[in-house]
Amino acid sequence: MARKQNKTQATTVPPEDFLATVEPAHRREDSFALLDFFNRVTGLPARMWGPSIVGYGRYHYKYGTGHQGDFLITGFSPRKTALTVYILPGYRDMADQLARLGKHKIGKSCLYINKLSDVDLAVLEHMVADGLAYIRTRYQTWDE
Repeated sequence: MARKQNKTQATTVPPEDFLATVEPAHRREDSFALLDFFNRVTGLPARMWGPSIVGYGRYHYKYGTGHQGDFLITGFSPRKTALTVYILPGYRDMADQLARLGKHKIGKSCLYINKLSDVDLAVLEHMVADGLAYIRTRYQTWDE
């Protein structure tokens, strides 16, 4: 049986080209600030995943069901309603950081921020670096 591919795959579109199209202007400005932030914090090259996610690195996962695939290690997406930050594989033991972060909402592995000025970037940096380190110690990863 053929392995089912993830819908979200890495592309060759330059992230800067995508971010230049983000509206409104304040979301675009925050997006470019996040690009610089993630470039600095991860030390990895930015790469588009699907049409709207700027991702860093890649890791291979395998679930107990046998489903497996590759996905970005961390990244962000400027959505219409919020900036979405991907902290994989989720927020285990991050209650203290989340309490100090500032105004946000969370999903399983998504952090939703209305604007960067709502959060403490030093706390966000710690969370991104922690997620990156966690993935690297538990999964096969690539720095691409």
